[in-house]
Amino acid sequence: MSGQQPETPAEPAPGGIDTGVMHPARRYDYFLGGTTNFAADRQSGDRMISTFPGIRVGALENRRFLRRAVAHLVAEAGIRQFLDIGSGIPTSPNTHEVAQAGAGDVSVVYVDNDPIVLAHAGELTAGEPSAGEPSGGGTTFIQADLREPGRILDHPDLRATLDLSRPVALMLVAVLHFFPDTGHAHRLVGSLVRALAPGSYLVMSHGTFDFLPPQAVAQLGHVATGESVHPRSKAEFAGFFDGLELIDPGIVPTPQWRAENEPVPRPTALEAGCYAAVARIPG
Repeated sequence: MSGQQPETPAEPAPGGIDTGVMHPARRYDYFLGGTTNFAADRQSGDRMISTFPGIRVGALENRRFLRRAVAHLVAEAGIRQFLDIGSGIPTSPNTHEVAQAGAGDVSVVYVDNDPIVLAHAGELTAGEPSAGEPSGGGTTFIQADLREPGRILDHPDLRATLDLSRPVALMLVAVLHFFPDTGHAHRLVGSLVRALAPGSYLVMSHGTFDFLPPQAVAQLGHVATGESVHPRSKAEFAGFFDGLELIDPGIVPTPQWRAENEPVPRPTALEAGCYAAVARIPG
């Protein structure tokens, strides 16, 4: 599918946005087959596809993992609040659609740092209750950066939508591999996790080279670093869950996380190129 999309976007960019600079949310939209992306995003995506043709599979498997995790947390863990950071361009069904299909009183806050995602936030919230409505459900969007967890947690729209004294599912799906400093990435996640009530959950997926032969790692490592992607090993990924209670099946490739009811054959770990896990905050 590389290079098949038109060179003009489906909609013009909002004023002041430099569409000549790649943004991960729009490149991810390209991998998913969306149309809210621009030449710089597609060119960056095509460079990655040329080296790792399975990257589209990885993107799709991340979305499927997100949907399974959200459905499980609503149905089996009773979670009614979700904080989805790095939400990206609206891709249906998204977190709030899956969660609110399972329970009408679910509240969702989306966070992304791309102004174009903000421009499409109406697609996320169309037809949903407003934040803080008596129904207990609501969907809202915050333009903010994961690098500033305090600003996210103190944002008035978040506080109007989520009750942080009650359990929340923190969604960090396919976002931490954009942070080169592993220690810094762990500190950011720790700051968010410590702000959540006991019984909350951390939902994560993360790119990895663990399933590739050494020669492929050497080739991909150069491309990935140039594209600001920083895959991590299983041990490095596991560090994000220190002190938390991993739920079954633990840390596994995205196609293997509770996918028993999905059609077979499923993509392999090599094709997906990502680990996934869900963990409970004890207490």
